[in-house]
Amino acid sequence: MHRRIRPLALVALLLPLAACTAAQPDPLQAIPEITVWADESRTAGLELLGERYTAETGVAVHVVGRDNETIRDEFTQAVDRRTGPDVLVGAHDWLGQLVTAGTVLAIDLPDPEAFVPVGVEAMAYDHVTYGVPLSTENVALVRNDALASTTPPDFDGLVAQGEDLVRRGVSAYPVLVQQTEAASDPYHLYPLQTSFGAPVFATNEDGSYSDQLALGGDAGHAYADYLAALGDRGVLSPTVTADVAKEAFLAGQSPYIITGPWNTGEFVDAGLQISVLPVPPAGPLPAQPFVGVQGAFVNSGSLRAADATDFVTRFLTTPESQLALYEESGRAPALRAAVEQITDDAVVRGFSAAGADGAPMPSIPQMGVVWTFWGGSEHLVISRSGEPHQLWDDMVSVISTAIAPDAVEQ
Repeated sequence: MHRRIRPLALVALLLPLAACTAAQPDPLQAIPEITVWADESRTAGLELLGERYTAETGVAVHVVGRDNETIRDEFTQAVDRRTGPDVLVGAHDWLGQLVTAGTVLAIDLPDPEAFVPVGVEAMAYDHVTYGVPLSTENVALVRNDALASTTPPDFDGLVAQGEDLVRRGVSAYPVLVQQTEAASDPYHLYPLQTSFGAPVFATNEDGSYSDQLALGGDAGHAYADYLAALGDRGVLSPTVTADVAKEAFLAGQSPYIITGPWNTGEFVDAGLQISVLPVPPAGPLPAQPFVGVQGAFVNSGSLRAADATDFVTRFLTTPESQLALYEESGRAPALRAAVEQITDDAVVRGFSAAGADGAPMPSIPQMGVVWTFWGGSEHLVISRSGEPHQLWDDMVSVISTAIAPDAVEQ
C-alpha cells in the first residue's frame, strides 16, 4: 500500500494538540471542529468531503492521516487519555477490540436496507450497530479474457479448463491462488472452504457470529480432501507466492487468478482485458469470500458527539459522499445507490457483485487465534505432510482448546 506522509511538522510545533485533541475542544474556538483519523491513503477523499460538510453546516472537519498498522491501538490509547479524534475510519474487524475497550458509540444506521447486507452485518457487534459502512473489499475470480472467454460454473470445471490450456502450451498455470512457503493462504482459499459448508464460525439466527467453530466435521474433512487433491495436481503450490501469482498473471501465464482490487489496477494498466467474477464453488454450496468493510465510528468520549454523529450517519451515507470515497480509494461503495451509479467501472462492479453474498471477516476476539493455526495446517494438508482428515482434526482440536473461555479474553 502506498502511503502519503502529511507535512505536519510545523503544525505540530505550533499546535501540539491540534491533530489529536478533538475530545477536548477549545471552548473559545470560533468555529466548531471535529477531527477524523483515517489511514493515510484515504485522507484525500475525506478532506474533500470535510470541506463540503463545513460549507453545509459550518462545522470544520480536520482530517489526520495515521499509519494503518498502528491507528487502531493509537485510537484506543488516545481515547483513554481523552485526546482521541471524534471520528475513526477503519476496518470493521477492529470492532471486537474497540467495543471491548468501550471506545466507540452505538449508532442508529439510517435505512439499513440501503446498504449491501454484508456491510450492515459487519458494522454490528453483539447485535449492536457501531459504525456506518463506507466501502467493501473482497477477493474474486479475475479472468484474462484473451485466454478464456467463458468460465465453468464450478471450480473443478475451471481447473480442468485451465489444465487444458496448460497442456496445449497456452498457459503455465491453470489458475493462480497465492500461497506462502509454510502457511498456505486461508484468506484467498476461503471461498472454496465455505462452498463445502465449513465456515470458521457458526452464526446466530440474526447472522452474527457465535464463538462456536464450524470448520470441522464431515464438511471440514471434505474440504481437506479437496485441498490435498489440488496439492497433488500442482494447482496449489507453496512456490506460488503473492508476487509470483501477480507477475505470472501479468505475463499472461494463467487464465485465472483469485485476488482482490489491490492488484487489478496493475492488470488494467498493463493492457490486460479482464473480467471480475464470483469464485465458482468447489463444493455443493455457494462460495463466500471474506469481506472487509471500511466504516466510520464515533469516539465514545467525544465532546462533539452530536456533530460527529451527524457527519457519520447523515453526511457519509449519501451516494455523493460514498462515490467521492470510491474515486479516491477504488473500493466498492457500501451504499447500493452509489454502486448503481458506477456504470463505467466493470472491475469495481464485479468485486461488489462477488462480495454481495460474502461473509464479513469475523471481528470476535477468537478469530485472532484461528489465524495462528489455520494456514499452517492447510499447508500441511496441501503438501501431504500427513493424512488430511487427521491434520484437519488436529487443527480444530488445537483451535478449540485455544479459544476456550478460560484461554481467550472475552
